[in-house]
Amino acid sequence: MTDNLLARTRAVLPSWLAIYYEQPIEIERGEGRYVWDADGNRYLDFFGGILTTMTAHALPEVTKAVSDQAGRIIHSSTLYLNRPMVELAEQIAAVSDIPDAKVFLTTSGTEANDTALLIASSLRRSNQILAMRNSYHGRSFSTVAITGNRTWSPTSLSPFQVYYVHGSQRYRSPFAGLSDGEFIAACVADLKEVLDQAGGDVAALIAEPIQGVGGFTSGPDGLLGAFAEVLRERGILWISDEVQTGWGRTGEHFWGWQSHGATPDIVTFAKGVGNGLSMGGVIARAEVMDCLTANSISTFGGSPLTSAGALANLRYVLDHDLQANAARHGPTLLEGLRALGSPIVGDVRGKGLMIGVELVRPGTGSPGEPAPELATAVLESCKRRGMLIGKGGLHGNALRIAPLLTLTAEEAAEGLSILVAAIEEVTP
Repeated sequence: MTDNLLARTRAVLPSWLAIYYEQPIEIERGEGRYVWDADGNRYLDFFGGILTTMTAHALPEVTKAVSDQAGRIIHSSTLYLNRPMVELAEQIAAVSDIPDAKVFLTTSGTEANDTALLIASSLRRSNQILAMRNSYHGRSFSTVAITGNRTWSPTSLSPFQVYYVHGSQRYRSPFAGLSDGEFIAACVADLKEVLDQAGGDVAALIAEPIQGVGGFTSGPDGLLGAFAEVLRERGILWISDEVQTGWGRTGEHFWGWQSHGATPDIVTFAKGVGNGLSMGGVIARAEVMDCLTANSISTFGGSPLTSAGALANLRYVLDHDLQANAARHGPTLLEGLRALGSPIVGDVRGKGLMIGVELVRPGTGSPGEPAPELATAVLESCKRRGMLIGKGGLHGNALRIAPLLTLTAEEAAEGLSILVAAIEEVTP
């Protein structure tokens, strides 16, 4: 049955849609932190459909909110007053830590980042954008144009003039080995040089506090705050892409940018807030958000159905302090993986329940030669042992581990045991 579905998928969907596993699985249902495939196999879910089912599968509070709303009305658009959309926007503004915040709801992180770029370039009257090396911000024409990871950028055409700066990762950085302070100083010097070369009024810097597709890489805490000081001297906006780091996933803060000692001008979000529903958005100060002068609407963004489900999910996250849960169980995985001491593990990084493991070929020095084949092998081994994880990075050699935020201590221990066994199995 799965083989037939795979053949049908390949026949009717684009060839460039990636599908995990040598023998792909059809995920048929989920409950809590587990999912089941069409053959009845159960898996501990440590990826959440790319960090999207953030809280729990079939979370009763979200299921009920969606069901109740679907029984009333599913869609109306922004041309009409929409109570669930306003209530969700009010809740997001309240937890945003952005002064005088306004919220625009979209259907995805791609659309959220696209909107942020539109706002920044319109306000600044500039098409110049700063982005981080190794970054990923979506698959639309404008967001692909600023992507700093060649494996996710199918065209060199761009509506922007883009400049890429250092600081997004340390393991393979030319500044690797420097202390936090020295690393930040080197990256700030690089930023200033790039701005001098740009020679114009740059619109914005867009940066993920922890890069997602890039393999869960980041610079030291305080880096983006140091960047912000330079940017604000020149009137340049800072966009924090929180599509994967938001909602308490890092454990130490509710937003990734809060580790950096400064407040961004624009924040984008998506994925986890909807707990699987198609939801994203932009948060900005009113003076920034309201800068657009043309008429606009959103057909599907902030629909009553997705807003009702996302609001129930966000309230659950806050009421159960899932940020603290991420801080509680993340160290089990981080410390356990660091203690492994495997010759194929070049780097273990991340915060809370957002952990990256970079796999390298043994005996190839530091940083080691990327080993994407070993990442694929670990992915397959975890699947055989009953767990789903992701992979990414510029070279495709980084494991992406992102358990659901309701993870228990027992499930964290189970996941660590599977990961250790899988890494040991594929070690040459």
